Amino acid sequence: MGCLLKQGGGLYPRLRIGAVLLAAGEGTRMGGVAKSLIRLQGVPLINRQLVALSGAGVDEVVVVTGHARDAVEAAVQSFPVTLAYNPAYQEGQQSSVRTGLAALNGNFDAVFIVLADQPLIGAGDLTELIAAFKKRPLGNVLVPVVNGQRGNPILLDGTARSDILASAANLGCRHLIERQPELVHAYETVNTRFVTDLDTLDDIRQLAQRTGWTLQLPDELTA
Repeated sequence: MGCLLKQGGGLYPRLRIGAVLLAAGEGTRMGGVAKSLIRLQGVPLINRQLVALSGAGVDEVVVVTGHARDAVEAAVQSFPVTLAYNPAYQEGQQSSVRTGLAALNGNFDAVFIVLADQPLIGAGDLTELIAAFKKRPLGNVLVPVVNGQRGNPILLDGTARSDILASAANLGCRHLIERQPELVHAYETVNTRFVTDLDTLDDIRQLAQRTGWTLQLPDELTA
């Protein structure tokens, strides 16, 4: 993916960074809505994520599709990304993570696992996580934690990526911090964008009320 801004200089060398953008889910808690196609101020969430990744200097992005494949692929056709279809998307998020990691080309110092339904994530938030990843003392997985709540996106190092691809390891699971704390660097932050997502129609309504922004489902106005 051609990036708009390369992060470099300073005391830490620039990392080669990939990203897996998960857009395969069925949106069951929204009645089958493809959440990546929800529009915020007229722009699909998946497009906002791609702009943020580009602005943060990410080198390559794989978009994993599944549910509503044709519509999602059409939404991102103008972006220089790799598309990876997960035929087993109904089995859950981990199958999509594996599909995306397998589709990345080459070696990376770190790989983002990004959810398409986080409406407030911007380039600055991703850059914050990259900086924290560079400075972490230990851990194969960086997880943002806000007031005790696990957030997203997360960052994997090369070892974590290889482990996921070579086995059934689920290093992106929500209980990883409790189950395998030695693998995780919990990045404590007050940035609530990392814990803001859209799982239900009520989440959409609340965000619209809080921000005053217009949010729309793919086919109808909701706020």
